Amino acid sequence: MSPQPDLPHSSVTLHSAPAEQNEFSAAERRVLLEIAHHAIAARIKREKFELASPSPHLGEPRGAFTTIYLRGMLRGCVGYVFAAEPLYRTVADTACAAAFDDSRFQPVSPEEAPELEVHLSVLSSLQRIEASEVEVGRHGLLISLHGQRGLLLPQVPIEHNWNRVTFLAETCRKAGLPADAWQNGATIEAFTAEVFGDSEVFR
Repeated sequence: MSPQPDLPHSSVTLHSAPAEQNEFSAAERRVLLEIAHHAIAARIKREKFELASPSPHLGEPRGAFTTIYLRGMLRGCVGYVFAAEPLYRTVADTACAAAFDDSRFQPVSPEEAPELEVHLSVLSSLQRIEASEVEVGRHGLLISLHGQRGLLLPQVPIEHNWNRVTFLAETCRKAGLPADAWQNGATIEAFTAEVFGDSEVFR
């Protein structure tokens, strides 16, 4: 499955889960962010990026999105919704895709690469959910109908001060569906995400 672009907005504030809910240690977060940066740098230099599993935990298949910023502005966001590859490889793949293959932006230049700030969203598995059970700030959403689907990460409604209904409607719009499709037969699936970035890990 190809990585999917996300976050059609110019900027976004990321919110991590409380410390007691974190699955990934500070050391693991650092490793994953370093993998993202090294993968981008290798692509810039046209070098092969050799990658081996850092640990059994980081080798588990997981869905993830990589979001990159340049001087505080969104520069790309691409990810895998489903757990198609080991997490460390998903991070490398989506980092390169966000930097060079997000169709909304020109590819990152060699001059821009050192200034990039990376944020990662590691996804849980998808679960069917009723609209009334959606929790803003906790859940990300995947809404699908008639082969069309749209996904928004958990941090998006927080950034835009959306309530539950607006979040559902905007996810439908992301899928190219009517805003009320969530009330008219669309499948609603939810996930959580552990979100972290350079500014937290490397400060």
